[in-house]
Amino acid sequence: MSAEEQEADAPGEAEAGERSFARRVWDEFMTLALAVLIALAIRAVVIEPFRIPSGSMLPTLLIGDHLFVNKFAYGAQIPFTNVRLPALREPQRGDVVVFRVARGPGGSIYPADARPDYPKDDFVKRIVGLPGERVEVRSGGRVYIDGKLMEVEPLGRTFIDEWERPLAVEVEQLGSCAHLILDEPTKPGAVRQPFTLKPDRYFMMGDNRDNSNDSRSWGTVHIDDFKGPAFILYWSWDNAGNFLSFLNPVNWFTVEKRWDRIFRRVRCGDLDAPARAGRARPGRPHPSWTRG
Repeated sequence: MSAEEQEADAPGEAEAGERSFARRVWDEFMTLALAVLIALAIRAVVIEPFRIPSGSMLPTLLIGDHLFVNKFAYGAQIPFTNVRLPALREPQRGDVVVFRVARGPGGSIYPADARPDYPKDDFVKRIVGLPGERVEVRSGGRVYIDGKLMEVEPLGRTFIDEWERPLAVEVEQLGSCAHLILDEPTKPGAVRQPFTLKPDRYFMMGDNRDNSNDSRSWGTVHIDDFKGPAFILYWSWDNAGNFLSFLNPVNWFTVEKRWDRIFRRVRCGDLDAPARAGRARPGRPHPSWTRG
């Protein structure tokens, strides 16, 4: 081949190399985009991660627990529509559920469907009352369903919360669901006068009965605002921070990890609880009824 012919082929080879590089970049981008879309689809209709930011569900869920929500169980909502997929089962008494609420001025809480104009937030509580039932909550967090007391048995154990307060550990029997609750002897807790739940509405309470912002204060939850039941912990550490705390390398060396809680299922009948919530955190705002 002559020098002239080699020079003539050189631009064609360079152009082909550029096209090949651009094609590789495009293929990598499309692979990444497809992976992101699949992850978002799974998060929207199958499972969604959730972080426990407060102590309202102690001792069942600790601050810093990270769990997965089964969005398929109650029928996931198709994104950007009001259409829900068929449910695998109905919500049951004793289920620990993540759901949406509305946050108003000053941190006030409302059922999400009552104030669609307010921004939404996620809460996690336990289902106590079902549609059509007559619910009453008396002093000390004692629950009555259709006039029948949900039995509570003291265990003679003490749980130390993050503020170093000793709380009594008890077992509550919600129908067929036995689970742990906490009682602060010096605090009577919120009450709720007898009322009947409307169709598709649920009465939610935290297991930390005297330190939970729940249906006793702001009302009931419509089934359409359920995201799904919590079903397994995938991470747990003594850190109340958000996802960005994962990106801080200092936390991985300084924050206590709860290895024994990883892959622990969230279910009725689990009566094994730690003796304390974690280290005391001076300087943090005291828990109140404005928190979930």
